[in-house]
Amino acid sequence: MIDQDEHEVSNITERPKKRWIKGKTTVKRVVSTVSAGVIGSVLTLTVVFNTPIFKDADSQEAAVPTANADTGQSSSQNIQQLSADTTSLADMVEQASKTVVGIVSTSKTQENPFAPQNANRSESSGSGVIFKKEDNNAFIVTNNHVIEGAEHIEVNLENGDKLEAELIGADALTDLAVLKIDGSNVDSVMNFGDSDALRAGEQVVAIGNPLGLEFSRTVTQGIVSAVNRSIDVETSAGNWELNVIQTDAAINPGNSGGALVNTNGELIGINSLKIAESGVEGLGFAIPINDAKPLIEEMIKHGKIERPYMGISMVDFEQVAPQYLQQLPKEIESGVIITSVDPDSAAGKAGLQMEDVLVGINDHKIENASDLRKLLYTELKVGDKATLQVYRDGKEKTFFVTLTANPQS
Repeated sequence: MIDQDEHEVSNITERPKKRWIKGKTTVKRVVSTVSAGVIGSVLTLTVVFNTPIFKDADSQEAAVPTANADTGQSSSQNIQQLSADTTSLADMVEQASKTVVGIVSTSKTQENPFAPQNANRSESSGSGVIFKKEDNNAFIVTNNHVIEGAEHIEVNLENGDKLEAELIGADALTDLAVLKIDGSNVDSVMNFGDSDALRAGEQVVAIGNPLGLEFSRTVTQGIVSAVNRSIDVETSAGNWELNVIQTDAAINPGNSGGALVNTNGELIGINSLKIAESGVEGLGFAIPINDAKPLIEEMIKHGKIERPYMGISMVDFEQVAPQYLQQLPKEIESGVIITSVDPDSAAGKAGLQMEDVLVGINDHKIENASDLRKLLYTELKVGDKATLQVYRDGKEKTFFVTLTANPQS
């Protein structure tokens, strides 16, 4: 079931063997030995008093010199600079958490005239990330399923403020939504990272509100388990194959819409779903931010994602009785069966009918309804002309359509 919602290395040097030399000792050798000892002591004291341990306490920040590869000189200044530029994980999380919000959406349930006034309303909670501030407005990205169907959306900021949010745009298929709030008290936004540069094994942190606001801004740590995973999800707009980042950072209901962050504190994914089956652990998934960015920008600009609209309802072969497929040639083993046609749509105007079997678009073989949507929404756009390969009463026919925008999107 899918819920949406350094090794220490010791260098061991062999000690030189002591060699005892037998023979007579002359005065000259004794003098040479004593002189060598005195000179050696002087050199030793000179080196000791010039090492950092004997310097002033004010300069002990540079107590560990390193050898410069080019000159052989110490470069403790480089170490100081490196330390100044290195941010701890806790510091990063503290800063990133300021941009993660709690979202509470309220929607109507089925009316019950005998129920108390508030009994016909339901609340659900999730997470979101502030990614942009413009003028006096702040913008939040979250999951569509966190706010879908909501009549009222409330955002809880890190400082405790509760603000009413305006829905700017939402897209069910990609499970993304953008909200807008009053940004007067918003001081931080999270920068986008580069999800295309991620590799398995990189450290990541998930920040969100598992199980509600009681556990707000919970931080879990893990790694990128895999990139470019494809997960089949069922949405209110139909089945969809979602491209995701897999992580073992703990994600639970309420984390939906929250942040998956790299070690630089950049947003690289929107936590969206997990595998929730008995005996299964550490299988969480996030929408890559590089996939989300163009959709977010389009929602801010147009309030929606404009996709081509064919105007048909359909089912896969395995969802219909065998008798409806008997007239098809044996080589036709995949496609979709049209169950209804919008007469004012491109399909309706082209002459498609209920029970037609659609097997290809522009010579691209159609496997099922999800495959059709993926082709339609990623390879084609509004205004494109498409050639449809259809079987009607067992005979192949070709239809030509000009794709329009979905009037309901």
